[in-house]
This record gives sequence, C-alpha cells and structure tokens, in this order.
Amino acid sequence: MTGFFTEENSAQTVNARMGDDIDPRLKTIMAALVKHLHAFVKDVELTEDEWNSAIAFLTKTGQICSTERQEYILLSDVLGVSMLVDAINNRRPDGATENTVFGPFHVKDAPVRQMGDSISLDGKGEPCLFTGRVLDLDGNPVKGAKIDVWSDNADGYYDVQQPDSQPKWNNRGIFVTGSDGAYSFVGIKPVSYPIPDDGPVGKMLAALGRHPFRPAHTHFLVTAPGYQKLVTHTFVGDDPYLASDTVFGVKETLVAPFEPNPDGVTKWVSKFDFILVPET
Repeated sequence: MTGFFTEENSAQTVNARMGDDIDPRLKTIMAALVKHLHAFVKDVELTEDEWNSAIAFLTKTGQICSTERQEYILLSDVLGVSMLVDAINNRRPDGATENTVFGPFHVKDAPVRQMGDSISLDGKGEPCLFTGRVLDLDGNPVKGAKIDVWSDNADGYYDVQQPDSQPKWNNRGIFVTGSDGAYSFVGIKPVSYPIPDDGPVGKMLAALGRHPFRPAHTHFLVTAPGYQKLVTHTFVGDDPYLASDTVFGVKETLVAPFEPNPDGVTKWVSKFDFILVPET
C-alpha cells in the first residue's frame, strides 16, 4: 500500500498530494520547497523544541510587521535571500552598472529638482557634490533619464523614520538628465547605520554573533525610456562595514570615490557614472 508518510519518503509523499491541474510554476516551486525543507530537517535532525522555537520566531516576526515596518523583508535581507533573488533577476553584461537591494525607505513621488540643487534640507552632515553621467553600453549619453535619489541624514536616519524631527523629503529628490546625460546635486556624505534590530531579526543577528550595520551609501533608482530599470547604491570606500554589510548589498563596482572638493563649495565630491542596459 502506497501513499503513507514515512521518514524516508516524506517529501515524495507530500508532493504527491498536489493536484494535476494547478499552475505549473507553483507546482515547481512548491515541490522544490518541500524537497529542500524536508532535506534540511533530516540533515540537522531537528528537535521538536527547535521547530517550536522556529514557529514562535516566525509568529513574532509577523506580529511586529506594520504599514511602516516589514520584518519579513528584513529577515530576507539578512539571510542574503533578497540579494540572491536580485542577482538572479538582474544579470547584466560587463560594463553595466550593477543592481543591489532596493531597501525599505524609498518614497514615491519625491520632488523633481533642478540640476545642482541641494537635497539636504536639515543642514546637517558634510556636504557632498554628487556628479556624473547616465550612459548606454556604448558610452553615449542617455537623455531624459530620471534619477531618483535618497539617503539617510547625518544621524543615520531616513526622513520617514523621523517624521517629527526631519523635514519632509529630506535627502530625497528626482533629477532628469538633458542631452548630455549629466547629473549633479548636493547631498551629504552618507553615514553607516544599523537596520532596525529591536525585533526578532535583531535578536537572531545577536544570537549569531552578527552586527546589524549597513555601510554608508546613497540610493539611486535610475529609469529611462528603452532601458532596464536600475536599482543601486553608491558606497563610501573607507566605511568600516563595507566588507560585512548585514544585508550583503555591497558590490565592488559600486564603491564610489568620495574625495575632498577642491573648489570648496562642498566638503566632498563623488563622481559616478550610471551605465544602463537596453530593454531588449
């Protein structure tokens, strides 16, 4: 008699219960999930107490989620899953700017600003001139590219984290390139900061002997008609957390120069070109 659950045939028995007329992609994903989950349980010989602890952890992770906080995304980030999914879905040719994680602090419909404007509205931090060009793979300028930028303030917080103490749209703005593909704006040299670590994910990191810090970075979302969307950061090269980013978001090609600005208008200047890939 077949179809009964045993330790040896556990994954096969569970997967055999799926219907024939279900979505093929769902069937592929769920079959692989069951297969690998059961293999994991057998590999570590998971105890009942450990499984109950895992269920309690997932329960607490869900309970702390809100419209302002998504703890499951945080969990995905610190386990490296977010970066792995991003890497698989955003493979690009040599020379193109690499993608990295989107992060939880983007806000839609930031104000469109003029080239050279400052996005630092609270007057804190070390002023930095961000400049460069948006180019295609052949080095031609991309006209009409929309550069949506956001970063933390000098204290390591985004404006949405401190709505009562930071001006709205602080360190945010959208810039649109002209025929030369050039962009420039004044922001601040970003600082490293910890991800929210007062919940289940933070406790997990502590138990694993891991810190919760992200290295200093500025976010960019670059879009242009006819080109793939680019979600990326530029990182400060001398940051102490560069090689141990808690969400694994650093890529060597995204480490940007932050150099003293010789003209004295801002303390720093960071030059970085974004290379886009055609949609086709």
